[in-house]
Amino acid sequence: MLKTVLNITGMTCGHCVSAVTKALQQVPGVERVDVALQPGQAVVYGDADQQALIQAVKEEGYEAAPAA
Repeated sequence: MLKTVLNITGMTCGHCVSAVTKALQQVPGVERVDVALQPGQAVVYGDADQQALIQAVKEEGYEAAPAA
């Protein structure tokens, strides 16, 4: 299973984590999502398109970028 790690900025609480998790789960190809407030990362399992994941996060009002 493929794993994509994204750095997420703008999350400040559990509601933010929930919103980002739900947004990522809606992207086709996502099988599992783990979002952590600290260090501000999302780990997405599945064969979803990375740009689609980033766009889903941005539509929720947060910033996302591939983790180095």
